[in-house]
Amino acid sequence: MSHLSVDNDDLLKRVRRIAGQVQAIERALEAHDDCAKTLHLVAATRGAMNGLMEQIIEAHAHEHVANPGLSDAERAQGVEELLTAIRRYSK
Repeated sequence: MSHLSVDNDDLLKRVRRIAGQVQAIERALEAHDDCAKTLHLVAATRGAMNGLMEQIIEAHAHEHVANPGLSDAERAQGVEELLTAIRRYSK
């Protein structure tokens, strides 16, 4: 079982809210809504994605980097996975 299973319900709620926000952006674009409103929707969605990313990064760091039962090799792999994800996210 994945360690994310512990927070799975919360993660799924976040993802569903984000999906709703993306749908709101789509509706705003289809309706040719005011650009300020659309920008607000995009900014809110980005904030929600940042929150999701933060929650998953924290879970990964606790389980795959800071877990005292890990070997040095496992810890190094966890750090590398984390850095790879952060690099991809920040592009």
